[in-house]
Amino acid sequence: MVIDVVTRTGAAHDVELTGGLLLQVEHRGGRHVVTGQRHQGALRLLRPLYLDSSGQPCLTVVNPGGGYVGGDRYRLAVAVGSEASALVTTQSATKVYRTPGRAVVQEQTFTVGAGGTLEVIPDPLIAYQDADYLQRTEVVVSPDARAVLTDVVTPGWAPDGSLHRWSSVLLRTTLARPHGGLISLDTLHLVPDDDAVADHGFLPGRTHLGTLLAVAPEIDWAVIEVVHDLLTKREAEVTGLRAGVTGLAEPAGVAQGTRGSAAAGLAVRVLGPGTSAVEDLLLDVHAALRRRWGNQGRLNARKY
Repeated sequence: MVIDVVTRTGAAHDVELTGGLLLQVEHRGGRHVVTGQRHQGALRLLRPLYLDSSGQPCLTVVNPGGGYVGGDRYRLAVAVGSEASALVTTQSATKVYRTPGRAVVQEQTFTVGAGGTLEVIPDPLIAYQDADYLQRTEVVVSPDARAVLTDVVTPGWAPDGSLHRWSSVLLRTTLARPHGGLISLDTLHLVPDDDAVADHGFLPGRTHLGTLLAVAPEIDWAVIEVVHDLLTKREAEVTGLRAGVTGLAEPAGVAQGTRGSAAAGLAVRVLGPGTSAVEDLLLDVHAALRRRWGNQGRLNARKY
């Protein structure tokens, strides 16, 4: 079953991977356990931890190499079975260094079976000077399942002390139903030299950018209003923070974002003055969603 998850990406299998990790999580005996695991190259999985009484495993992905360089290619695939639950995170920030000639490519495939829950909360992506990074993420969520994903993009060090000196950061995330119905296609492409990302229209003088995408049957317009109020309150409290939320419609629904449609999920974008301000807000949104569908509390971002 894990092998089937990987083939959904359509990626060529003759490409040599710098690191690959495939995981299967199932609900067994009242707990959620890793029933299948395969790794290749640089990517590893730490021993699963259980952070609360929910029985959900925290799966920490590790890259012992310390950073990504030109030509690296990674593939992560996680399949969550029916009624199963998993939290996927990383041990530390994803650091992308100078990549002359060839970009770093990371392909991620996540599938969530009926009644399942998957939360993907990695540490920030740090793009250093002349870094070129491409991340393709495909998420397939059953209609009664839940998925939450976050990403935070931060500028890395440059010799002249300036910010946003990477070459290109492209994050492309697809949310879909098992039979192909598209919920959302989110593409974030930041090219500082071409687009002046620090100016109005991109980061407008801010340094960090965060995204949260969520799909769940419990998300309706009342939940989106709660998230909107949370974002508005935090904007008033933190100087330089800007955030917005929009609803995601079911594939067969009316136009996305209209209040007459059934909300399949939501998307949050945050611009902020630093890592902690952006991460804290995304974790608060994540906590609000958790309260909606279960009894888990706010995730502690400190690594265990």
